[in-house]
Formats: sequence, structure tokens, C-alpha cells
Amino acid sequence: MKRGAAAVALAAATALLAGCSSGTGKADDPLAGDKPKDGTVVVGSNNFAESILIADIYGEALKAKGIKVSYKPNIGSRETTYGLLKNGTISVLPEYNGALLAYLDAKAAPKSVEATTSAIEAKLDPKLTLLKPSPAQDKDSVTVNAATAKKYHLTDKSSIADLKDVAKDLVIGGSPEFQTRQQGLTGLKSAYGLQFKSFKALDAGGPLTEAALKKNTVQAADLFTTDPTISKEKFVVLQDPKNLFGFENVQPLVSKKGLPKKGADALDAVSAKLDTATLLDLGTQVQAQKKDPLAVAQAWLKSAGLA
Repeated sequence: MKRGAAAVALAAATALLAGCSSGTGKADDPLAGDKPKDGTVVVGSNNFAESILIADIYGEALKAKGIKVSYKPNIGSRETTYGLLKNGTISVLPEYNGALLAYLDAKAAPKSVEATTSAIEAKLDPKLTLLKPSPAQDKDSVTVNAATAKKYHLTDKSSIADLKDVAKDLVIGGSPEFQTRQQGLTGLKSAYGLQFKSFKALDAGGPLTEAALKKNTVQAADLFTTDPTISKEKFVVLQDPKNLFGFENVQPLVSKKGLPKKGADALDAVSAKLDTATLLDLGTQVQAQKKDPLAVAQAWLKSAGLA
């Protein structure tokens, strides 16, 4: 995909999500290379609503332990945020273990959450470490709209493999990175033999992707499985029997020098209580009910006894 189109897609997604920012209320450039000062823990997030929400949960949990926090929300894709963690610009980032592993080692195929963590740690930059994974999972998926599901007799019991004979007639959408990732078009071709008519660069499972699928601009798309739009619009998530999208537990990725021990303990406590049902409920409040993610994060932490 052309660089200009990627920039347009990212800019549009940023504009749509900018209102869901975290904590500071300032319009600081999240890509600025300034380093944290005075022991401040900088919590970053990728450019989609759920990452921003989880970053707010992490940041507010740290504040509850007396840690000074600042936010760099809605930065961009993993290709950017991983570099900012390595150079110390951000200290904490919500990650999804399977997607992070695919980024670090496209050939890895772990069979458990523990094996996923171990495989990541073997490839991580030495300045970084993972904290404990949560039970909450939000996986990438190949999701089709209602019209496409009806046309090809697809249900929530159908498999990605069921697209093999019809993919040539379908446009698939997703983030620009989905086009080249193993957990994307590359893996869909190698694991399932899918060759789509074309790819449309949108955003990372956000409003651009949802709208394109609803309008039938794309017939299939990469949506996250906790997206409340799926049930609202009667989209159909296809099963992934070859486990291309792996394990996708929410797990904090942190700078070893950027987070004190009491901060790590606070985030481990968050992970212990964050399950998939909770994540879906909180995400629905933000995306469907249009609540402020910071307020949603604060309310949940209080209800969970973490603030």
C-alpha cells in the first residue's frame, strides 16, 4: 500500500479517537521523543479505542499507588510503540501477547499462554520485560458483514477456510500493517490459502474499519473479537481452527528502568482481575455508549478495589 494512503488512514483514525484521550487533556504530540522526568511513568497506547482504555486503567492504577503518571495516548501501531519503549520515551504499554510475539518472531507457534510469554521474553529487547498476563483476550479476527455472510451461507460456526473459493471476489480491510503481518494477509495465504480480490487500508479495528464493513466497501475485515459493533451490526466472526491469531491475552509490556516495583505489583493486580467479559463490558461503555474512557477506567478500578 502506498505511503500516502497509510498516512491518510492513520490521520483519520487519530482524529476520530483523539477525543478519547487519557488523563492530561493536552494535545501533545505522542511521537515527540522527550524522555520522562522526575520519576514519571509514561503510559502509552496504540491507535485504537481499547488500547487507550486499558492504558487509562494502567495509569490510574499506578496513580492510586502514589506514582506520578503521564500519558501518550493513541500513538500508532506496534511498529512505532515498540521503538518508543526501547528508547525510553514511554514506560508502559498495554500489549496482546500473541500479536507481540508475531511481531517479534513470525514463525513462533506456542501452545499455551505460558509458552507465549516465554517465547516473547526470548526475543524482547533486554531493556524491556513483560508483567503477568490477564485472562482477558481480544483477538484479531476475519469478520464478514451480514450481506456477505448471507450470500455465502456463513455463520459463527463457519471457518476462515470457508472463504477459500470466494476470497477472490472479496475486498478485505484492516490496518496498513495487516497487509504484511503473519497475523494478517501473509498468514491467511500461507495457513488458509486465501487470496483476496484486494486489500483496503483502514485502521486497527476502529471506526474506519467498522464503517467500511457496514457500508460494504469491504466485505471482510480484521476486527477485534471484543468489538461491540459485531453484535450490533450482525457481523459474523469466522472461526480460526489453525489458530493463526494465536493467544491474545492483555499483558503489560514495560521498561525495566521506567517502572518501580510497586508499579509492577499494581499492574499485576489489574491483570488478575481483568477478564474477557469485563473487557467487553468496559469497551461497550466506551465505544457504544460513548463514555469517557478515563471515567470508565476509574469506575472499574474503584469497583475492583484497585483504587
